[in-house]
Amino acid sequence: MLKYIIIDDEPLAHDIIVEFCGMLPHLQLEKQCYNAMEAMQFLSKSKVDFMFLDINMPKLTGLDFLKTLSTPPKVIITTAYKEHALEGYELNVVDYLLKPFSFDRLVTAINKLKSESTEIKVEQKINDKSSSTQRMFVKGDKKHHQIALEDLLYIEAYGNYTKLYLKDEMIVSHEKISFYESILTNGNFLRIHKSFVVAIDKIRFIEGNRILIQDYKIPIGQTYKSNVNKLLSNK
Repeated sequence: MLKYIIIDDEPLAHDIIVEFCGMLPHLQLEKQCYNAMEAMQFLSKSKVDFMFLDINMPKLTGLDFLKTLSTPPKVIITTAYKEHALEGYELNVVDYLLKPFSFDRLVTAINKLKSESTEIKVEQKINDKSSSTQRMFVKGDKKHHQIALEDLLYIEAYGNYTKLYLKDEMIVSHEKISFYESILTNGNFLRIHKSFVVAIDKIRFIEGNRILIQDYKIPIGQTYKSNVNKLLSNK
């Protein structure tokens, strides 16, 4: 669960963010702040994972407020003024949402946030050669599922999420397929389609433009045929 606060002087902006984030079960709203001073007081006593921060606020702007924090949470800027984008990125913000923004754009920002906070941990876990069985934690359905990579058959893109097909179950993950492609570096997984990554050792056979894993028929994308051809040439 990622805990967050909203810092914005516009009630409508709060309403939109709360509505969008309410559609993502892995996010938890901790506080709605309508000025920087209110946020400063809250953060002096409480910790959150990230904050939505408006720039143009009275008395103390969002960026000036951010500069006062010695160890700030991760930040997603929300503003109607794109001219401040460069300064925001110089302060290591995760993303910069220009109002009015869509739900999809907010989800993209959240995915960037999660990738920054989890990618190193997951990579360390699945590349730990001291264990005979490589494992990783997958966040889905408000739970962290521990799975063994040897049980993973294939991964399917599902909008901004993914479906992980295991031997005995399917888990919907909050990460994009590109995230899993980047961390599954043990050599047994192959991207064969814009929507599919497969476990090589689970392939029963390859026929034409499809791969069969158990009873699942998985298409081979035109732009990924070279990956499959390299696999065949190595056999």
